[in-house]
Amino acid sequence: MIPLKITNLMKRYGKLIAVDGVSFEIQPGEVFGLLGPNGAGKTTIISSIVTLQAPSEGKIEIFGIDTQKNPRQAKSYIGFVPQELIHHGFFTVEEILKFHATYYGISADKNYLQYLLEKLHLWHHRKKLVNELSGGMKRRLLIVKALVHKPKVLLLDEPTAGVDIELRASLWDFIQELKKQEMSILLTTHYLEEAERLCDRIGILNCGQLQRIDSTEKLLKEHSSKKVTLILSKPLRKLTHPYLTGQSDHYLDFKVPNEMPLNALFREANIPLDSILDINIKVGTLEDVMHNILNGGKHA
Repeated sequence: MIPLKITNLMKRYGKLIAVDGVSFEIQPGEVFGLLGPNGAGKTTIISSIVTLQAPSEGKIEIFGIDTQKNPRQAKSYIGFVPQELIHHGFFTVEEILKFHATYYGISADKNYLQYLLEKLHLWHHRKKLVNELSGGMKRRLLIVKALVHKPKVLLLDEPTAGVDIELRASLWDFIQELKKQEMSILLTTHYLEEAERLCDRIGILNCGQLQRIDSTEKLLKEHSSKKVTLILSKPLRKLTHPYLTGQSDHYLDFKVPNEMPLNALFREANIPLDSILDINIKVGTLEDVMHNILNGGKHA
């Protein structure tokens, strides 16, 4: 059974089409990245999945359950971490999590709750009022809340926005651990390094339409290139080569396909190895991929 399947999703606001015929599915244990510029429709899709908004057309299924026909049952499988920090007044961390568990008709599993709080470095803060937590702690609390009922599908809408580098890295590790537990994860993020590291597949959304869906590896291979700078020990004759982007007395700059080995480049360009003092390589990134697909190019 497919954990999350979206078929021909449309969302209109009057004449504005926010989501235009989007279809994709997520497999067990897969991290799927939904990327795109602001206003592309990412949050509208997530809001539709969790039934905060009703689709204008199309179908969303959680393990085969139609979210519009059986929203209560479908949502029991979903954990949702929104972009916005939600404040809970003067309740403690423990109280909020116990309250939240009751929304799903369950009592919080004490051992599981301790596991989550320890994993997200909140165990020693469990007696604190939510208002006493830092912004980063509140964001981690949102993740614990989303997981307290042991969902099988986790929706992460910009989960590391505004958090420091150390916390971001610990959240990445935790997401990898959830993936090993066969949890299916939908991730939206503007940190492309985050998507590149975590996502098995990526869907690139623009103006409400999916421009491309593929594995992260294939997207990087087909829509980015590596930049190679050769630092020279002596000037070379004027070179001509299709991948050459710049030449000076002390530097040669190339933009080459990711899969091209350097010895092939040296051989094709007839570059003597004894003239190379050093090599600087910048591999293609997801930022290149996004730029090229959204702007209709092939390689950055």
